[in-house]
Amino acid sequence: MLIVIDPTARRTDGEAVRIARDVLCAGPGEVKVCVLEGPQALTRVLARRRGRRLVIVGDDGALLRAVKLLHRNGELDMSPLAMVPVGPGPTVAVARTLGVPTDAVAASRAVLTGIDRRLDVLTDDAGGVVLGPLGIPAPRARPSGATALWWRTVHRPRQRLRVEADGRVLADVDRPVAGVSLRAADGLAEVVVRPRPAGADVSARATSVTVSGPAFSYRADAVDLGPTRARTWTVLPGALRLTVPARPG
Repeated sequence: MLIVIDPTARRTDGEAVRIARDVLCAGPGEVKVCVLEGPQALTRVLARRRGRRLVIVGDDGALLRAVKLLHRNGELDMSPLAMVPVGPGPTVAVARTLGVPTDAVAASRAVLTGIDRRLDVLTDDAGGVVLGPLGIPAPRARPSGATALWWRTVHRPRQRLRVEADGRVLADVDRPVAGVSLRAADGLAEVVVRPRPAGADVSARATSVTVSGPAFSYRADAVDLGPTRARTWTVLPGALRLTVPARPG
């Protein structure tokens, strides 16, 4: 087992990190502990893990960095990934949604006694990986200063986007939409387009979804991303093997 402790977790809640380390090191088998000096150090650590089972101690950002690197290296589905969430509630919301306990003791015990759950993920054409639901546009929190002009451009009341699901056009730029949601489920990408003005939602299930048009932002795994003029998301069924408690709750 390779326990990777994210530097943000040590600063945020050193006691939770200590508990996780003690519980995990008391388990069976050989354990190696690596305390990262910075997020970039994860690349070097993963390159030298030699097949050890990976356990991330940190927040959602640490989990997502690990998932992205494993995907980039073609190793995402090669071995189970486990996590002990450490951080305030909003920073571990993705882990909680995926079924990982947010209590340090419960999460550590789940690493030792849990089961591997296969999860679908979305990948995009920019190298990103999405574990949870995705929404377009991102929530409207008006900024100030230099980014105000970009905000007004992205968040116009009438957003015109072209949405394609496996080549089938669900919406086009000649008609505005109120928003688009996307998630991976049961081996496919589920996309829902909410029209503007009010009307019936348009939904589809597909292997890939492309959104294009004027610059748009989106929110995925509690992170605001963009602006971009086009993005394609493709589902990878069962690509992530995440360790969760054998008995939920």
